[in-house]
Amino acid sequence: MNVQSIFLSRGMLAVMLAQFISALADNALLFAAIALLQAGSAPAWQIPLLQEFFVIAYIALAPFAGPFADTLPKGRVMLIANSMKFLGAAAMLSGLNPLLAYGMVGLGAAAYSPAKYGILSELVATDKLVKANSLMEGSTIVAILLGAVIGGWLADYWLAGALYAVAIAYLLAAAINLLIPRLPPAHPLTTFAPLSMCRDFIQATRKLMRDPDARFSIIGTSIFWGAGSTLRFLLVAWVPVALHIQDLSTPANLSGAVAIGIAIGAIAAARWVELHTVNRALPAGVLIGLAIMAFAYTSNIYMAIACLLLIGLLGGFYAVPLNALLQERGHQSVGSGHAIAIQNLFENLSMLLLMGVYILLSKQQLPIIPIMMTIGGLVFIATGSLAWSRIRKGNWVGNILHRIQ
Repeated sequence: MNVQSIFLSRGMLAVMLAQFISALADNALLFAAIALLQAGSAPAWQIPLLQEFFVIAYIALAPFAGPFADTLPKGRVMLIANSMKFLGAAAMLSGLNPLLAYGMVGLGAAAYSPAKYGILSELVATDKLVKANSLMEGSTIVAILLGAVIGGWLADYWLAGALYAVAIAYLLAAAINLLIPRLPPAHPLTTFAPLSMCRDFIQATRKLMRDPDARFSIIGTSIFWGAGSTLRFLLVAWVPVALHIQDLSTPANLSGAVAIGIAIGAIAAARWVELHTVNRALPAGVLIGLAIMAFAYTSNIYMAIACLLLIGLLGGFYAVPLNALLQERGHQSVGSGHAIAIQNLFENLSMLLLMGVYILLSKQQLPIIPIMMTIGGLVFIATGSLAWSRIRKGNWVGNILHRIQ
């Protein structure tokens, strides 16, 4: 099966189209929520707090999202999740506090993620997972780009229109979810017992984290997405200081540059990295933090775009193979839905931590450039340590986790 036949299959086409529309709406909604907070004269530190409300849902639902994705046909799980996102957008449109409404969207996203990635290992063969992930990431990145650009522009000129467009997009994505084939559930639950599911999640986490490849993938992608999420909010504060531009369109467009870079990196990963050569992604991961630190001192929009493209390219080349590796290891052990839910937990703990550092430094009124340097430095130390441990067979990470367990 070649890349074209993967793309043209009914299942992959429906999954990617629904994911494209849903991701576009997610990113447009973020800038609409930022505009709502600014219109309500909320303090600046509440803007990154949006992400905290969003990721709390991922963390709280971590024990249940994976089993939920594995116990039903994943297309139906995606339908339910997009419906929940629609309710969050509608609540924001109705006047609910943007932080609370964005948290509702986070509930839908927490259920959506294990299904959208877990279904790939059910639709394609193992040796095609990196390419399938590249197709998924490429589609998602284009959606992120368009969503950020459209959301930032509408938020500047027609805020209510942005919210209406997002709500309609979620409904359209839900409708497309109905076209996804009803694949057999991976691990059906016989009963819904929350305590039992929590114990099962803990056991699955321990089992997955004892696998060196799965552990490496989870930690690596967590560092990257934690950094990427924080960078998006850093841009909102950095643009007025470095470029002296006050609108939301510019940081939205710059975040689109990161998205384009990730798409290029994903294509490169599909060309040069396979599961058995995944260590080729390590240098790109180590360079992400250094690239963020270099970006902090740019003061020209063209240099900023170049730096952000590089950050995205490094991230795409790093994260896509690691995602595929986790799906393969998870599918062989605890189920792909469980594996992605565990990955989501760690990724969102990373986002919570880095965004918490940003909020703390922001409340101390530290200038944005030192804040960005701090975040970049933390990312460099984390990715460098992970790469070193991988080269040394991951012994020290495994020993630490073994003691914790």
